[in-house]
Amino acid sequence: MESWNQTATDEVRSHAPGEVNKRIDERVERCVRHMAEQERSQISHYLEKLEREWDLNRAVMVVGSAMALLGLWLARRDGGRWRILGEVAAGLMLQQGLMGFGPLAELVRALGGVRTRKEIDLEKFALKALRGDFERIPKPDGGPLARANAALVAAQS
Repeated sequence: MESWNQTATDEVRSHAPGEVNKRIDERVERCVRHMAEQERSQISHYLEKLEREWDLNRAVMVVGSAMALLGLWLARRDGGRWRILGEVAAGLMLQQGLMGFGPLAELVRALGGVRTRKEIDLEKFALKALRGDFERIPKPDGGPLARANAALVAAQS
């Protein structure tokens, strides 16, 4: 089945392996379907959690900075040969900043399932639609699954 998430302008998604994107999309679908059966207060609580979720760029900057600092610290203790770790980390962060994607981002995304800001926002908008925050989104008959599917489609609009 083709994914409901058609975020074509997302550089990270376009460069990530399809199975990684699929795994992240399926997690969002499961969550939205689960939340379609919950009370508004539980949806609101989960939305607060999503507000605090780190996106991929933030995670890459933290991982890259930690690698650079570790390289500097090890180079200081070991006579400088670990300095290459800091240099590589700085280069990877520069690539991420300039191009919007890179090997470090792919690694963090694949291993940790860290999502882009657009992916997090899509889930938030779908949950807000479920909660009834938007007047123009129709409320389909057919129960929680139909509501979840309508919310996911509305989040893409």
